[in-house]
Amino acid sequence: MLNMQFDERVIINTSDMDWQSSPVEGVYRKPLSREEAERGHATSIVKYSPKSSFRHHEHPLGEEILVLDGVLSDETGDYPAGTYLRNPPGFSHTPYSDVGCTLLVKLHQFSANDHHKVCINTLDEEGWIEGQGRLLMRPLHEFNGEQVAMIKWPAGQHFFSISHFCGEEVYVIQGEYRDEYGKYGPGTWIRNPHMFEYNPYAEEDTLLWVKVGHLPYPGLG
Repeated sequence: MLNMQFDERVIINTSDMDWQSSPVEGVYRKPLSREEAERGHATSIVKYSPKSSFRHHEHPLGEEILVLDGVLSDETGDYPAGTYLRNPPGFSHTPYSDVGCTLLVKLHQFSANDHHKVCINTLDEEGWIEGQGRLLMRPLHEFNGEQVAMIKWPAGQHFFSISHFCGEEVYVIQGEYRDEYGKYGPGTWIRNPHMFEYNPYAEEDTLLWVKVGHLPYPGLG
């Protein structure tokens, strides 16, 4: 197992990690959390080399993807950088990339009752709303307490004592996210446990993918 202690804070700069081979030639990954070697709960950065493909497979408890660069494709279409995908439990496909791509991928983490298929171009200027302070938010998904959004965090914006019931995940896409514990540049993945308190801010315009209210926590539910 890797980083499956959900009551601990985890911070990983994926830019410092080496790519690891997958079971398929031309597809590589950087594991961030993993239940078993090739099954179960997993969060990873995945890279498809140009003209590479993965064999046909199913996702019994869903698949969540943010396309970081390039174009991901499967039988249902082509998904360029900035695309947010949710393939619900039971979905199957044969993914490939003609030009290559890099992805943030989360597997086997859906509620069994969450059957929403989601495909959103997060680069589209429509759909953004004002959040707390001067933040801009692009809601991506909400189900049973879980919320996913893109966040545009403007330079100079500070917040105090943020915490989230059932935890939070943050992936830094652009800029630099900061708190009293450190500075987190592009490619950093942060997982904060249930009700972890911290004081985030940004000294430059920063773009984040954020997911809250979804982490397992002993004694809840």
